[in-house]
Amino acid sequence: MTFLQQYGPWAIIAGASEGVGQHFAEVLAERGLNLVLVARRQAPLDSLAADLQQRFGIETRAVTMDLSAPDASARLLAQLEDIDVGLLVYCAGADANYRGFLDAPLTEAESIVQRNCLVPMQLCHHLGRSMADRGRGGIILFGSGAGLAGARNMVAYGASKAFDMVFAEALWCELKPLGVNVLGLMLGETDTPALRRLRFQRGLSKSPNQPVKGAESVDYVVRDALANLGKGPTRLANRKMRLGLRLLFPLSRNTLVAIMAKGNEKVMGK
Repeated sequence: MTFLQQYGPWAIIAGASEGVGQHFAEVLAERGLNLVLVARRQAPLDSLAADLQQRFGIETRAVTMDLSAPDASARLLAQLEDIDVGLLVYCAGADANYRGFLDAPLTEAESIVQRNCLVPMQLCHHLGRSMADRGRGGIILFGSGAGLAGARNMVAYGASKAFDMVFAEALWCELKPLGVNVLGLMLGETDTPALRRLRFQRGLSKSPNQPVKGAESVDYVVRDALANLGKGPTRLANRKMRLGLRLLFPLSRNTLVAIMAKGNEKVMGK
């Protein structure tokens, strides 16, 4: 089965306006998938949609919405009723504020949980059912090294990414036998426009456009993710992080998931 047959004809990219999400859109368009592009800012989405249509001859839909809104998943799914979605890439959800839990209003943490946990879970439940019925499809959920352990200024964000990691792993266990590939993509330091801006705001660089030395490129992250889609459940899309975790955790996440799955079957049955 070709990539287009497995994951087409349409893909959704949540968080497509810049950075890794935008590059995912470009690579998937190059592979012939039609795209639903989702983000908060209309102008970048319209520009990207027009560019991809012209360059690759695909169909696109630009959907502007705040994915932290309570009705976000319902509104997005209403835009998809007339198309067959074979791939969900959920890369929205970065925390641009990076401040202490008690230094910010509670609504800020609640928005992170809504955007990073509830909405992707709701989308996976709806779209995963359709994919499983067809016996093909794919889901890529973005995690983060922040989800491996707690750290200051990332209380709700780190916890939400721990949820995403375990959710993706468990979903992989259930959907893989049904022909649907699930990948929890854990990002480390990645040279995105958002990280460049955050470093500049915190006095760590001289310009909001200054590349982040030593960080992975967005192209590496996207190519690595697609190369490992189907090999899930978890992929660390950062070479330094993969090396470091071998020292901290002798067993890989994938091995741990396999052990957990076998133990669960012994106790609960298939």
